[in-house]
Amino acid sequence: MIEALPPGMPLVLGAALLPLVPRRARSAYLIGLPLVSFAHLRALPDDLVQELVFFGVELVPVRVDPLSLVFGWVFHLAALLAAIYGLHVRDTLQQAAGLVYAGSAIAATFAGDLISLFVAWEATAIASVFLIWGSRTERAYGSGLRYLVIQIGSGVLLLAGSALHYVDTGSLAFEQLGVTSLGTGLIFLAFGIKAAFPLLHNWLQDAYPEATVAGTVLLSAFTTKLAIYALARGFAGTPILVPIGAAMTAFPVFYAVLENDLRRVLAYSLNNQLGFMVVGVGIGTEMALNGTAAHAFAHIIYKALLFMAMGAVLFRTGTIRASDLGGLYRSMPWTAAFCLVGSASIAAFPLFSGFVAKAFVMNAAAEGFPLTFFVLLFASAGVMDHSGIKIPYFAFFAHDSGRRVAEAPWHMRIAMGIAALLCIVIGVYPAALYGLLPFPTDYVPYDTAHVVTQLQLLLFAALGFGVLMRTGVYPPEVRSVNLDFDWFYRRAAPALIGMGVRALERTRDALSSGAWRGIERAAQEASRRRVPQRLLGESWRTGTGALWAVLLLAAYLLLYYAG
Repeated sequence: MIEALPPGMPLVLGAALLPLVPRRARSAYLIGLPLVSFAHLRALPDDLVQELVFFGVELVPVRVDPLSLVFGWVFHLAALLAAIYGLHVRDTLQQAAGLVYAGSAIAATFAGDLISLFVAWEATAIASVFLIWGSRTERAYGSGLRYLVIQIGSGVLLLAGSALHYVDTGSLAFEQLGVTSLGTGLIFLAFGIKAAFPLLHNWLQDAYPEATVAGTVLLSAFTTKLAIYALARGFAGTPILVPIGAAMTAFPVFYAVLENDLRRVLAYSLNNQLGFMVVGVGIGTEMALNGTAAHAFAHIIYKALLFMAMGAVLFRTGTIRASDLGGLYRSMPWTAAFCLVGSASIAAFPLFSGFVAKAFVMNAAAEGFPLTFFVLLFASAGVMDHSGIKIPYFAFFAHDSGRRVAEAPWHMRIAMGIAALLCIVIGVYPAALYGLLPFPTDYVPYDTAHVVTQLQLLLFAALGFGVLMRTGVYPPEVRSVNLDFDWFYRRAAPALIGMGVRALERTRDALSSGAWRGIERAAQEASRRRVPQRLLGESWRTGTGALWAVLLLAAYLLLYYAG
């Protein structure tokens, strides 16, 4: 009986019952649900494959294997940490949305067919947008709408690609796909949007900083890491992922250095870290895929810790701009200490989780991709600058802003403390993490060459930051707006389209009325000679209809930005 319920569904069902839970018991209920869901996962056989036939189509709503398990474990852990951290939230809709979001992401991780994946994929998009709208600001409403359009668009591409793939192969199995046809190409693009590939990444920096304090913690854990899992499942060893991932690690460094909003700095940093995982998927060896899984596991924890620390600062001070902060270590010492642990982890200091996780991908790149390896080295130094130093320095140290606030609430400190402890435990005892990886490994991260090389890299990055700060070369923290690639489709593209429309109107007006009527008559005559038209979508293949949906959604998105 228990096997009939997909993993993550206890969270979704629990969200439906949440309004019936008395307020006094709600905190225990919210903390207990991730524990119950995890216990349900642990009760399932490690090689379970659940099949069913739906309208003549074979589906696999549940498939348990080592790759899905490592993501399932850390997703449950993230849901638990977010539940503890968000105990101050009194918004039932936001609480329920968080449960559905986490449960749907977990269900997607164990989906064995593309239709089951699509259903969970879209559920994560719809539920997560309420974590952005929960801020109830004009910026949050706008960002949430853009986020929803892009995420739903990703799902439509996934559906269209799945339909075309089914027509081509007769299979909906979610397994190694490769970019071998139009269908798999659309699926690859759908995963790429959710993974925030270069030029498709701006939804992340647009939406995450506008979410609620607790909502951002959840967002940082699920959406992009679900995409990483999907890429590892369907496109491991796809060569184009290596340069895509390398670009993802490098370009956010420059934006993060310039950005004044510290949660937006973390959003760019998230993009950077995803690049390491994408490179691992692209390389596709057992070591590289182990590195992707290990990095995703560690990253979910230390990135959640950093977002929790910045969320606590925002919760107490009402601002998250670096130019308005500083000196908070005096009044928020615990939060500052936890933030330093997260910063050391993301910077991959020895004895912290990032050091033992990132090493797999770095070693795999060094063996056959020397140029990519050097890009990753540069990106690692950049991480030390913007997340290892900038985040804690400008929030808690730097100049004294004069702000004296209360320490973070007790439940936030407990959540941050658990995450910080895990960062240290994994760094000191990596075998605990390595035992969860999809492939057996005997890798030893603490060899002399690795430790010395990493310490040199980190110390020189810190020295560079210090020199730039002392000489005044480092970009000052001032109120500003970074122009990213979204400027082109939010401002430049509508302007170019407007110019084109006006040019066509001038051309039309330039034609004599008689000539114009002649052209219209010719067009009508040509249309009468065609085969009688069909209604939109009538007798078309499902994939063609889905492609029409993609085009219509893209047109809506373009009109929205143009407006």
